[in-house]
Amino acid sequence: MSKKNMLGVLLCTAIFVGGFWISGGLAVYWNLAAFLIVAAGLFTALFMSYPFERIRTAFLVARSVYAERQPTPDDIVRILLELSVKSRVEGVLSLEAVRQKIADPFLRNAVTFLVDNYKERDIREFLNTEMSFFRERRQQSERVFQTLAKAAPAFGVAGSVIGLIGMLSGINNTQALVSSIPVAFVSTLYGVVLSNMILAPIAESINFNTGAEMLNQKLIMEGIIAIAKEQNSHRLEKKLTSFLSPSERAGKTELLKSITKKYITRQRQAAAAKAEETAEEARVASGAFNDAVPMPQPREMPAQNLRLTPMARMG
Repeated sequence: MSKKNMLGVLLCTAIFVGGFWISGGLAVYWNLAAFLIVAAGLFTALFMSYPFERIRTAFLVARSVYAERQPTPDDIVRILLELSVKSRVEGVLSLEAVRQKIADPFLRNAVTFLVDNYKERDIREFLNTEMSFFRERRQQSERVFQTLAKAAPAFGVAGSVIGLIGMLSGINNTQALVSSIPVAFVSTLYGVVLSNMILAPIAESINFNTGAEMLNQKLIMEGIIAIAKEQNSHRLEKKLTSFLSPSERAGKTELLKSITKKYITRQRQAAAAKAEETAEEARVASGAFNDAVPMPQPREMPAQNLRLTPMARMG
């Protein structure tokens, strides 16, 4: 959840609770019996509907939806453009080092398929299968909270019925009558508030988050397949930005140019460093040869000791 959303939730909740306080004080709206009726009924229905592991997973998913920051499509496009330029400049195998640093499991698996030289058809099949089961798991978690949201008002009404029965059974007893009236009204309030202010929004938030992650996964799949097909980075940029809103598309061409310039500059620097290293090794090898034991030179004979012997006349 973003800071703006958190601020809105806190502000509106404070106003909501302040309305109860103004109308007679918060203590008037607290009734332990009504709360126990609604809460116990909800969890009884929940444990009868789903296995414990599914319930636990649903609450973990709800926590991650509100606690963890999800990458935006703009972030995914930036990552894919960088992977595209890196693979074209340094080769696909250079993405092996990048894969170890990727936190998102879907993107990490997609890069693995790319590095392992899977065919386009296989990459699309594997990633589509993973997307399908991801959506199914998220829908199961969403249904857990939808079930709770549907059941909460019903158990609030059940608490009201219990309170009314207590009122009728103790109609001649003033103390029993007074103690039963809050249960009859407050339990309905608990059920409605739990359903519409907490449980239903959690289910809707899971649904929205799932849709956003599915869009990111679709972006990743199309981008990785384009890189595997060795498409031009400019074509990839045009294709990926079609997933974005018009306001998010601005600046992507300049971004691609800056990424390309970065990797080309890095490649040139690496080539210059390698050439300098090679030259240095050559100089070291040449110096080592000169410092070796010198080879013996032929001795020169003095000129005065030479005698020319006349050749015998032919003929």
